[in-house]
Amino acid sequence: MRKKIIAGNWKMNMLPNEAIQFIEELAPLVKNTENEVILCVPYIDLFYALLTAQNTNIKIGAQNMHFAENGAYTGEVSGKMLKSINVEYVIIGHSERRQYFNETDETVNKKVKAAFENGLKPIVCVGETLEQRESGKVEEIITNQTKLALDGLTNEQVENTIIAYEPIWAIGTGKTATKEDANDAVKAIRKKIAEIYGQNVADGVIIQYGGSVKSSNAKELFSMSDIDGALVGGASLKADEFSKIVGFEQ
Repeated sequence: MRKKIIAGNWKMNMLPNEAIQFIEELAPLVKNTENEVILCVPYIDLFYALLTAQNTNIKIGAQNMHFAENGAYTGEVSGKMLKSINVEYVIIGHSERRQYFNETDETVNKKVKAAFENGLKPIVCVGETLEQRESGKVEEIITNQTKLALDGLTNEQVENTIIAYEPIWAIGTGKTATKEDANDAVKAIRKKIAEIYGQNVADGVIIQYGGSVKSSNAKELFSMSDIDGALVGGASLKADEFSKIVGFEQ
């Protein structure tokens, strides 16, 4: 039985003092959950978030990383740097990175490999645009993104990768894929992984849904056969709302 992993992506929000206050508020609300709780925070918040989350069940992740270990990459942060302060997770290939910062399937794959080289657990985002959905290319797009992101990984590494299916048209729009559509997309991703890496690996991979997830729709989404939690955007900025998503069973 796969566990549910609920990850919050704060994007470019929260100053360090706000991050501290948020985690102090969230921790008692999620302390009894059996689900895994992750907060992916801006770089400047990482150190403060890690300190505040000590002795809680909240894990801390970054929102991006460079694939090189060091070098002349002004403004970038490497996996080695993230690991040095005990960051555990890192989001790779979010649609906003692909759209605004020219992230490609090739750089996503390089970053996934670099994450594992540095002992980080990648949360790899895949998803289609509204135009691609309307032209019937959902499965083609998301399975190809998945295949390219995981290219060259070992079976063990694939099994330790979290995939986040995020239909781009549903991110920050208030629109959510139906639970059936979301589950079908996640199933397609799992099927592609099974074709390449075997059914046992596919059965073990955590595949989340992301795209306007909130407390009012979390339970129905997470009740589906193949959806293993969520990558949550806006709703992860409010401790009470995020805690309700984490504790959707209650």
